[in-house]
Amino acid sequence: MMKLPVVDNGFIDACESRRWQGELSDLVTDPAELIQLLQLDPAQLPQALSAGRQFPLRVPRGFIQRMRRGDPHDPLLLQVLPTAAELRSPPGFSADPLQEGQVNPQPGIVHKYHGRLLLIAAGQCAVNCRYCFRRAFPYGDNHLGRHQWVTALEYIRAHTELREVILSGGDPLVLSDRQLAWLSSELAQTPHLNTLRVHSRLPIVTPSRITDALLSWFTSSRLKPVLVLHCNHANEIDAAVRAAMARLRDAGVVLLNQAVLLKGVNDSCEAQEQLCEALFAADVLPYYLHQLDRVSGAAHFEVSDEAALTITAQLRHRLPGYLVPKLVREIPGVRAKSPLEGRAGE
Repeated sequence: MMKLPVVDNGFIDACESRRWQGELSDLVTDPAELIQLLQLDPAQLPQALSAGRQFPLRVPRGFIQRMRRGDPHDPLLLQVLPTAAELRSPPGFSADPLQEGQVNPQPGIVHKYHGRLLLIAAGQCAVNCRYCFRRAFPYGDNHLGRHQWVTALEYIRAHTELREVILSGGDPLVLSDRQLAWLSSELAQTPHLNTLRVHSRLPIVTPSRITDALLSWFTSSRLKPVLVLHCNHANEIDAAVRAAMARLRDAGVVLLNQAVLLKGVNDSCEAQEQLCEALFAADVLPYYLHQLDRVSGAAHFEVSDEAALTITAQLRHRLPGYLVPKLVREIPGVRAKSPLEGRAGE
């Protein structure tokens, strides 16, 4: 009988790492290239360049492939292409809409909730979403090298009321699996923690990021692994994303999604219904539907509370309760997400 070749797991890990890291090193960052790739009107370029100087374009090529050519209203395109609307700054919008500077006690730590905190693991994302509430966050002041990691871990160990650490950013999964494995191991040695949660958009925009090495560090410790994805539209979920979710599910990772309600992108019952059903088909439960954080440059995405409540009321009539996300808003100084209560028209 012919023997099958022995596969070197180290070789597989290296190949998987080279793939996703290569994709992140070959992003589209020039608005002119994005407009050309999608066969859009070149007249959009000047405003895209102006807005991009304030908050740069950054988008993986695989995500671009899911966008419709020649459609300036494509819901995925609208999330990433800089536009002139970002240059307007109406009252009520600011650089730090959640006042996170007041709950940033030391570099890398955002501690505003009881029993859990955010560890700003990375200051960079695979994609720059135009509505990002941290588009002006001082990542330079929160950069974590090994020394800062140790200091952050000391803070976590000193706060014995903590039960959960949330890796956030930026996007924590832009870090290497070696770095994340070390951090996960250190957190697992903290007796009062029981859950490791990761907030990431990377498995949606670059699903090759789900590697054997990632599954190993995320699921091999005693900490309960929870991955909260950020997906706003059903068109973001393709076969590669579904395959990545299957790997995570089979490894025992709890999969949730949080979306942002965005005008022109997903502000209809139909769009939200399709998103919730596409998520569930990929083994992901809808978790939160956020009202927009009022960050400067994102006012054109805002949906009124009345319209948001109407959408979720319609969703409750169309979907089982477990597929209807909680409609919430974050309010500075409030130590939990605030649900939007009541019914449209009341």
